[in-house]
Amino acid sequence: MLPLMTAYECPRCRIQSPTDALTWCCPRCRGPWDLAFTSAPVSLPSLASRVNSLWRYAEALPPLPYGPEVSLGEGRTPLVRLTDSVSAKLDFLMPTLSFKDRGAVMLAAHARRLEPRTVLADSSGNAGTAIAAYGARAGLDCVVYVPGGTSPKKLEQIRAHGARVVEVPGDREATARAARAAADEPGVFYASHVHNPYFLHGTKTYVYELWEELGGRLPDTIVVPVGNGTLLLGAALALDELRRHGLVDTRPALVAVQAEAVSPLAEAFHAGAEDLARPAVARPTLAEGIAIPAPPRARQILRAVRATGGTFLTVTEDQIRTAQRDLARRGLFVEATGVACWAAVSAAPPRPGLTVVPLCGAGAKTGLAP
Repeated sequence: MLPLMTAYECPRCRIQSPTDALTWCCPRCRGPWDLAFTSAPVSLPSLASRVNSLWRYAEALPPLPYGPEVSLGEGRTPLVRLTDSVSAKLDFLMPTLSFKDRGAVMLAAHARRLEPRTVLADSSGNAGTAIAAYGARAGLDCVVYVPGGTSPKKLEQIRAHGARVVEVPGDREATARAARAAADEPGVFYASHVHNPYFLHGTKTYVYELWEELGGRLPDTIVVPVGNGTLLLGAALALDELRRHGLVDTRPALVAVQAEAVSPLAEAFHAGAEDLARPAVARPTLAEGIAIPAPPRARQILRAVRATGGTFLTVTEDQIRTAQRDLARRGLFVEATGVACWAAVSAAPPRPGLTVVPLCGAGAKTGLAP
C-alpha cells in the first residue's frame, strides 16, 4: 500500500498510482482518480490572521510546495443576500472570473512540481481559461482543447495567457475524447478538472469559506450547478471532512441543478439509478458549461446528493434567460451557466432555513443570453 497523501486511487478498482506519475486515469477502467489523503481539522479562531486566499485552509489541502508561488489570491469571495432565505456566493469575482480558479491553482501547483513537457486541458471555456492563467503563473507550457463554437471572449482570454488553443469539431464530449488521446503522450500532464482529484480538493474550499463566513456553521441547503460535478464533489468532500473533525454537527442538503436540455444525472437520480444507463443526447443550451452528456464521475455525484438528502432540479432555457436578467437588475452580471442555480431556486418551492447558490462565472465572458 502506498502511503497516504502520495497516491492516486481509483474509487472503482482500488488500484493506486503515485501522484508524481503522469498517469491521468485508472489503467484498468480508464476512470478518474480519487486522492488518498486525510485532512487535518482547521481551527476557526486561527483564520483571522491567515493569508487572504483559499490557502488559509492549509490543513485541509493536500501538501503542494508551490502553492504560494502560483497563487493569484483566489478564494474568499463575498457572500451576499438575495432574499431573506437565499444568499449568493460571488465566485465570478475570482482572478479569471469563474469558480474554476479554486481547482486550477491546485493543478498548476502540482504540475510545477512534476515539471512536464506540456500541460494539457480540455474545457468549454472557464476551466481552460483558469488552467491557462495558472499555468502562465507557474511558468508552464499549456495547450487547451475547446469545442468548436466556444465563446470568442473565452478564447481570447485563454490565448492572452499564452496558451495554445486547439478547437475540436463537435461537442464537449468530442473535445474530451481528443484531449484524452493527447494526454497519453509522453511528458504531458493532463490538467483535467474531471479526472484529477487535486481539482476537487480546491473546489472544496467553497464550503470551507461558507463555514468560516457563517461563524462555524453551514447553510441548510447548498445548491450547485452540475455538469461534470466538480463543485458538487468538492462540496461533498468538505462536508465529510468538517463532520469527521467535529467542526459541524449537521450536513446540508446538496441540491444539484442541470439544464433541462442536457440532464442525464437528473434523469438517473429521479429514476433511482446508481449510474448512467447511457449518455444523454447533446442538445443546444444556454448553460453550455454544464451540458455534459456522460459525466465520468456520475456514480459519485449521484451518491453524494443522495447521502445528504438532496435532490436534482432542472431549468429551462427561458428560466435561464429570466434569471440572468433578474440578477443583472440586482447588480450581478453572471454568465448563463452561472445563473442556473438562481433560476432553479426561484422556480422551486422554498426550502427551510438558509440556502446558498453559487454565481460561478462572469457575464462579461459570454454576454447577455439572446
